[in-house]
Amino acid sequence: TAAMKDKGADPYDLKQQENVLGESRMMIPDCHKRLEAALADLKSTLAESEVKEGPEVEDAKKTVEEVEKQFPTEDA
Repeated sequence: TAAMKDKGADPYDLKQQENVLGESRMMIPDCHKRLEAALADLKSTLAESEVKEGPEVEDAKKTVEEVEKQFPTEDA
């Protein structure tokens, strides 16, 4: 939005862009909570699964590791 202001953008366009930015900022915490919930579900499923080996299990474990690197959880 700063670049738009510097270039003298239309006030309506600038306002719309600021609204989009505000909505995007509000979505981040919600997305983070959803990711944490999905991670917890995946961990639970892995722990309860009778299948302990296989490509799907390895993919799931790899996903858990990658997500935990990005978003460390309290039980990680």
